[in-house]
Amino acid sequence: MRLFYSPGACSLAPHIILREFEQVFDLERVDFTTKKTETGRDFNSVNPKGCVPALELANGEILTETSAILQYIADTNNPADVASRADTLERARLQEHLSFISTELHKAFDPLFTADASRETKEAAPLNVARKLNHIQTIMADGRRYLLGNTFSVADAYLFVVSNWTKPTGIDLGPWPDVAAFVERVGARPSVIAAKLAEGWG
Repeated sequence: MRLFYSPGACSLAPHIILREFEQVFDLERVDFTTKKTETGRDFNSVNPKGCVPALELANGEILTETSAILQYIADTNNPADVASRADTLERARLQEHLSFISTELHKAFDPLFTADASRETKEAAPLNVARKLNHIQTIMADGRRYLLGNTFSVADAYLFVVSNWTKPTGIDLGPWPDVAAFVERVGARPSVIAAKLAEGWG
């Protein structure tokens, strides 16, 4: 397998999960200025959508979208550990969390990283992020360690990465203490430390 990534991007989430499973895989960095990978490949030929992550499988197939990649990695390893089993409420809850992180929390940060976003959009973005973090705080406020309870899941890897975007955007996690504790807890996992080191990620 080969994971196409960019430091600071959501591609760190599948990178973490690959390391959780101690998978053998290659990393290939993408330069979004040149649209080339570090080996000189045209990244648009890898993923016409032009964004990371992209996972190249052994048969040459390319899988894109963070949630899909996370689910695939889990399902082809040991889903009971990090993705819950299919046909269970727990799996539905996992997909619920992945969908919220992807379509709500992740997207709420987008204007803060988009150079040509309007001033009004940029000014509104922190309030939108706050509303999404309020939801995560409510979930975590019952004392659970992770989104599904006390078991680390693929959704936690994604939430960790996106929650860390509060740092470069200047959003203080103080109002969401359980989210802040979650970020610190997940950040101490060996897989997370190794993935961040490999990518040169903050």
